[in-house]
Amino acid sequence: MAEIEIHAGPGHEIDEFGRGVGVTVGVLGVLLAVVTISAHRAHTAAVISRTEANDQWAFYAAKKEREHLVDVGAQLAAALSNDPPRVQPLIEKFRADQQRYLREAQEIQNEARARESETQRQEHRGLRLDMSEGFLELGLVLSSLYFLAKRRFFPAFGVCAGAFGIALAAWGFFT
Repeated sequence: MAEIEIHAGPGHEIDEFGRGVGVTVGVLGVLLAVVTISAHRAHTAAVISRTEANDQWAFYAAKKEREHLVDVGAQLAAALSNDPPRVQPLIEKFRADQQRYLREAQEIQNEARARESETQRQEHRGLRLDMSEGFLELGLVLSSLYFLAKRRFFPAFGVCAGAFGIALAAWGFFT
């Protein structure tokens, strides 16, 4: 059987620079996918943390309400009693419960504040990853424009934007 040779016509020569740009576009695309998923996860973590903080604040409000109710109960028992020695143990129990609710509320408040702090951290992390995503997308698009325009400045700007996106992603991942 005769061998068939296919000769490339003009304009089909091997473009080594284009191969490098193609690899760069591929790497930027993979990094973009990783950063995009990480940004979504950071935002989800922020929402979960915010929900947990809100739950803690609701629990705190309930403890404060109980503290107030036992205080009112102790005051009513003292005010309405005709026999103070007989109601004194009840008043003491109310005061002990009031102190317990006060301590528990303080612990819950500290936990709620810690959750709010975690929410802020995750929101800032998500913002940095979102910005990184934007710069990686810009780098990908600019680099891809080389294949249409055959201008070398497109991948140069694309690599700069991609490098900035990678730096933002690293900042987002490690903070």
